[in-house]
Amino acid sequence: MKKTLLIAGAALALISCNMKNPLLTESTAPFGAPEFDKIENEHYLPAFEQGIAEAKAEIDAIVANQEEPTFENTIEAMEYAGQTLSKVASIFYAVMEAHTDETKQQIAEQISPMLTEYSMYVSLNNDLFQRVKAVYEKKDELGLDQDQMTLLEDNYKSFVRGGANLSDEDKAVYSKLSEELSLTTLQFSKNVLAATNAYTLHITDSTELGGLPEFVKTMGAETAAEKGLEGWAFTLDYPSYGPFLKYSTNRELRKQVWMAYNTRAIGGEFDNTEIVKKIIDLRIKIANILGYETYADYALEERMAKNKKTVDEFVMQLLKPSMEFAKKDVADVLAYAKKNGFEENVLQPWDFSYWSERYQEAEYSLSAEELKPYFQLESCIDAVFGLATRLYGITFEERNDIPVYHQDVKVYEVKDADGSHLSLFYADFFPRASKRGGAWMTDFRGQSVRDGVEYRPFVTIVCNFTKPTADAPALITHDELTTFLHEFGHALHGMLAKGRYPSLTGTSVSRDFVELPSQIMENWAFEPEYLNSFAKHYQTGEPIPAELIEKIVAAKNYLAAYGQVRQLHFGYLDMAWHSLKEVPAVGTVEFEQSVLAPWGVLPAAEGAAFSTSFSHIFSGGYSAGYYSYKWAEVLEADAFSLFKEKGIFNTEVADSFRKNILEKGGAEDEAVIYRNFRGHDPQPEALMKKLGLTK
Repeated sequence: MKKTLLIAGAALALISCNMKNPLLTESTAPFGAPEFDKIENEHYLPAFEQGIAEAKAEIDAIVANQEEPTFENTIEAMEYAGQTLSKVASIFYAVMEAHTDETKQQIAEQISPMLTEYSMYVSLNNDLFQRVKAVYEKKDELGLDQDQMTLLEDNYKSFVRGGANLSDEDKAVYSKLSEELSLTTLQFSKNVLAATNAYTLHITDSTELGGLPEFVKTMGAETAAEKGLEGWAFTLDYPSYGPFLKYSTNRELRKQVWMAYNTRAIGGEFDNTEIVKKIIDLRIKIANILGYETYADYALEERMAKNKKTVDEFVMQLLKPSMEFAKKDVADVLAYAKKNGFEENVLQPWDFSYWSERYQEAEYSLSAEELKPYFQLESCIDAVFGLATRLYGITFEERNDIPVYHQDVKVYEVKDADGSHLSLFYADFFPRASKRGGAWMTDFRGQSVRDGVEYRPFVTIVCNFTKPTADAPALITHDELTTFLHEFGHALHGMLAKGRYPSLTGTSVSRDFVELPSQIMENWAFEPEYLNSFAKHYQTGEPIPAELIEKIVAAKNYLAAYGQVRQLHFGYLDMAWHSLKEVPAVGTVEFEQSVLAPWGVLPAAEGAAFSTSFSHIFSGGYSAGYYSYKWAEVLEADAFSLFKEKGIFNTEVADSFRKNILEKGGAEDEAVIYRNFRGHDPQPEALMKKLGLTK
């Protein structure tokens, strides 16, 4: 009896604790938004534990149902199982990427095996699979809608691809491999962030600042002050690293910074060289146990490309003809450099950014420094929102009554043309030590319909734009404006989602389709009619001069071939890693350099490699999928040509794009979705023509 009372007391204590846990109680914030003002690190682990327990109980209830398996009591029931867990995970992982700390990283390590175990609890549950299989086998008799049929087929394939047909012995092995892979990819990500933050170029002699514009020097001084240093400090965060390489006249310092960036997590305390090979080994073993020869064969089955042969042919269809143009790009920059004092016969990687920037300034009389005053971040925010208003009729209203996870984050309510609520939009623009590099979109809650109630999404974009200084507001580069439009395109895909099932709405589409809504938005950054609508000097209010816009447009395809080959390099390297049938005997750096050697347009630097910090494929969702950026570029080049034909603000085309692409999610095969919008299949020639890479 005493023991029973103790257990009951502990249970009551847990319930009491959970009642106070803002992740486990109904939010009182507007629209049910996450209560970041109440969420502490201590809340995450109990919330995950509770979420997993609830999810398992809901799965158990489906299995225990004595009624004949139906779409409603099995497939739909599974779709809505684990809502608490989904909520907690969405919030935790979004915040961990944008504002992490040591405690969150420790929590991530703790919960990784718990989540893997839960995943296996579902995917290797034979009784559950038999119910799914029973529904699947009579799918043609059920009179299902398109999204219901897709959901059923996705669930069945997910079980098969998740090991449902394995023997009990192989299921145990598969489960162990999956857990180990989860932890290893997490360690990879931690090492990249730590290696990035570990480096600082500290300058105390002002003569070593040659060539740096005032905004770069100011940023360096403020970074130094934040770190408690005298003078100037430059880091490997792109807003610091990129401008330093572009402008510094000190070649030795450029080399030092470039090597630091391109040897991140190679050797030392945060070494990823063996972790890369371990991830590849685990993925090969997982693919093999599931009946696939390589991990690429496994991963591509559920994408638009479908198989490795298609991807290899696609990459080569772009790479081979681009090489000649890319070599000319490099030769042109080298010729300019030699005319202007460069004494060597070959441009090294740490020379290219500097001299290509000088050449662009000379050839097009265009520099990022000259353009920045016309792209004040606040004006760009209004302009990006305004573009969405012109195309889709939606509006944005800043909300100061909704909690945020960091003071830099802004929140907006998004409304449709009829005034109805569409979404909350969170924007987090500036770099900090707790944020990983790059830019991305995610959500705290996706769109769905449950029990007749629609839940609208909470979407967020995270960037690393140039921060405001003591002397100037946040002024972003034209490249950063393009990045903003890109991520905002992803956000639109989430905000305008319209469907029933969370696994089929918004950005829940094939990896090689998901970049279409983002990359098409980049086109407006080069349209004079759009730029003229907002680009004004932040001090004088003068519109951007017509000649500057002409230069932006003229320079649009500057180094297009070089940039295309560089992007294809990443896709080619990704496929090389994930097409392996066994781990290579050579080291990670050696493997990468041997793979890319035939396609190099700049010399390979000894000891440098990208693989050890290639988060997209080793800790993100792009394993055997990096080609999809170019795949989607082909889609968007073809799609935007319709806007160019009808008008870049044409609401008829925009309405079609919204209804057929942005609202649709993954409820139907993406090839069909695209044809419904464009009327035909896209061809790579559309991209080559757009980039000016045709003879």
